[in-house]
Amino acid sequence: MECIVSFEDRIIGIIAELALLERGDVSMDSTLEDLGVDSMTFVEAVFALEEAFEIDIPFNANEPQASDFDISSVRSIVDGVARLVAAKTE
Repeated sequence: MECIVSFEDRIIGIIAELALLERGDVSMDSTLEDLGVDSMTFVEAVFALEEAFEIDIPFNANEPQASDFDISSVRSIVDGVARLVAAKTE
């Protein structure tokens, strides 16, 4: 039987794995700061998300405030990845 993992669950799983947390510790309203995710871990998450969803995330670790990609919460990251995936299929 095939297991279908939701889009949100895949992203939460990636963030949880890289933050060394249990999936249940990560909610859609969690901030990266809440999760203890530092800038290096977030860069690793960006690469993992790009690979998992075959997208390019417009994020510059040297100037995170200059990016249009909102990283204020897990929800904003999910929404941003969803927009990039949708744009890829248009």
